[in-house]
Amino acid sequence: MMEGSTELELRRRNFKSQQSTVQTRRQQAVCVRRAYKRYGAKDHPNVILDGLNMTVPKGCIYGLLGASGCGKTTLLNCIVGRKRLNSGEIWVLGGKPGSRGSGVPGPRIGYMPQEIALYGEFTIRETMRYFGWISEMTTEQVEAKLDFLINLLLLPDADRQVKCLSGGQQRRVSLAAALVHDPELLILDEPTVGVDPLLRQNIWNHLVEITKHGRKTVIITTHYIDETRQAHLIGLMRGGYFLAEESPEQLMVQFGVDSLEDVFLKLSVIQNMGKRRRSSIVHTVTEAIPIPSGTVNDAAILDDEVGEISGEFGDNTSMSSRSVRRVSIAPDASNETIPPELPPEDEPEVKWTEYLKIFKPSHMRALIWKNFLWMWRNIPVMIFIIGLPVGQTILFCWSVGHDPKDISVSVVNKEINYPMERCEYKGGCNASYLSCNYLDYVIHNYSIILSYYATEEEARRTVERGNSWAMLVVPHNFSDALRSRIENGRDTPEWDVAAGVIDVYADKSNENIATFLTRDLLFGMEGYARNFLMECNINPAAFGRPVKFEKPIYGYGEPDFTDFAAPGVILTIIFFMAVALTSGSMLLERNEGILERTLVNGITGTEILLSQVITQFVVMLGQTSMVLAFAFPVFQLTQNGNWILLFALTILGGVCGMGFGFVVACSCDTERSATYMALGSFLPIVMLCGVIWPIEAMSPYLSWMSDFLPLTQATESLRCIIARGWGITVPVVYFGFMSITLWILIFLSISILVLKFKKG
Repeated sequence: MMEGSTELELRRRNFKSQQSTVQTRRQQAVCVRRAYKRYGAKDHPNVILDGLNMTVPKGCIYGLLGASGCGKTTLLNCIVGRKRLNSGEIWVLGGKPGSRGSGVPGPRIGYMPQEIALYGEFTIRETMRYFGWISEMTTEQVEAKLDFLINLLLLPDADRQVKCLSGGQQRRVSLAAALVHDPELLILDEPTVGVDPLLRQNIWNHLVEITKHGRKTVIITTHYIDETRQAHLIGLMRGGYFLAEESPEQLMVQFGVDSLEDVFLKLSVIQNMGKRRRSSIVHTVTEAIPIPSGTVNDAAILDDEVGEISGEFGDNTSMSSRSVRRVSIAPDASNETIPPELPPEDEPEVKWTEYLKIFKPSHMRALIWKNFLWMWRNIPVMIFIIGLPVGQTILFCWSVGHDPKDISVSVVNKEINYPMERCEYKGGCNASYLSCNYLDYVIHNYSIILSYYATEEEARRTVERGNSWAMLVVPHNFSDALRSRIENGRDTPEWDVAAGVIDVYADKSNENIATFLTRDLLFGMEGYARNFLMECNINPAAFGRPVKFEKPIYGYGEPDFTDFAAPGVILTIIFFMAVALTSGSMLLERNEGILERTLVNGITGTEILLSQVITQFVVMLGQTSMVLAFAFPVFQLTQNGNWILLFALTILGGVCGMGFGFVVACSCDTERSATYMALGSFLPIVMLCGVIWPIEAMSPYLSWMSDFLPLTQATESLRCIIARGWGITVPVVYFGFMSITLWILIFLSISILVLKFKKG
């Protein structure tokens, strides 16, 4: 009983399979007749990459077959409008790809690239929702379609993340993303790679079903040649040339073989014979495979340099609608091709209001949701991105602008008999050992460590070996000579003038430390002299400088490099963090194929940039708030201005960095080149915007050039806000706002243009 039942079931399956085959052949005949009706009964369009002449009838499955590198993907990229032509035209669904109203790129096309081109952090449901939303589907429509696709493609649970799936399952999810919005034209680049035979047959059955009655059109590439026997038309490509374009059944009948692989092998042999390459291998193959007479003609003699690879990622494709010599080497009754009838040259009329629509709300909703969802799924990465500027600010405040500590200085004091006698402080109006009193004052008021030596040679040797930053030599009668200068004034003998001086031999290989040491020694002498004169009841002004510095109008009495550098450092941190974040996210999407796939689905470059600006602006708000909080309230840097102006200008600096990041990501093809471009721009911007050194001290040519850099005017404006408390009405301040706003517009415009016109 069981055996009979099994036999009956097998017969039913065979009968259904035969019915499906009959229906497929009927549909093949219909598609071929459509092509013949348009282009003549004897000739139909043939495809080459040096003068392409190809038509895919509506409602057909068109199989594009050929080895890797023969030009299949290049051809598909031209069809979807993602590769630029040197010459010629492409018409898809009645319009030129990229023209307004054509729907290409757009939801009329479903595109599955060779790469997975999906977000690994998203679940299957979230992936379908994203691609459904950008095709203007509702959530309910997406959910209904998702159930059907899960059953059709045997997908796992819809709440599983894509990165947790196997390679074959990921390709099926990629196929589902192309099918979810039910497009008119379905373009599939090797969708059945890694798919088991049973599921492969289910996919083909579905493609046959959706193309019935001319509802949908499918262009599919595959390595499995014989699986395209269900296609209505196939094009066989090799070395950038079309070997044949015909229905599978007709090709097998013409060549008298039982499989398409044999057809392809014969056509390859004919192509090699046409190139006059009659090697022993070719003779062997041609003897084993009989070739129909009349298949090789003079037009099939191709260039000698045509090889297996035809610039998959390289040369621009040239397509022409002019009449060309026939290159197809399939059996043919004529050597001339009738040029196809192109649609009219005039593009469909578009209302002027359409040009004012910068973005579609449904697209922006999907893009912004996608960006925030990616952030939510990568919380550790986002914590690092927000925390890194804070860490950089803390490091800056801890490490830059502070006085050097424990500067070692070697002393040779000839007023004392060292090492027998020690230099000790003598309090009061005691003028016997003024050098010891002065050195003691310096030790207690400045961060200087004194080491005494008996001879100048020993002290000099410590400086030469790098163990000391300077050598001080005190003459043996320094105190007497100094008293003589105080008492005699203009009548001081010359020997007392010469002896009343402490000689300093400094190591100025580090100019900053040498400058701090000079300041401490001079200020130390001035401070000790005032104290000494006061203890001796003498007016300190008698020893003072003839120039008196009053309380500064802005800033502090002593220069503070931290306050000077803080505006430029804050803007630089926010600017280049935005560059790294933006370029990194854009390159991630492009290198994984997500950006290209999104553009093919109808998203514009403007919408992508605006969505990135909105989502990353939120991140930038967090970065800026934390950086300013640590720089000013925590580390008490100078802040005398308006907090709103301070915050607004810093945010604009981040948006400017975001725009520059877009330029980097759109201009560079790899992470390495993007890194080189970002790092190469870092040093000039930092050096010339006035962070390290004042612009007034630069070469006149560099000073003029620095005025046109993104952060120069903004740095000076921010410095005036926080140090001087100036408002927006001051020209220096609003020039900074105007400059950085102009650079934002320049960067965004360049990015949009590059996204629009830079195609492979």
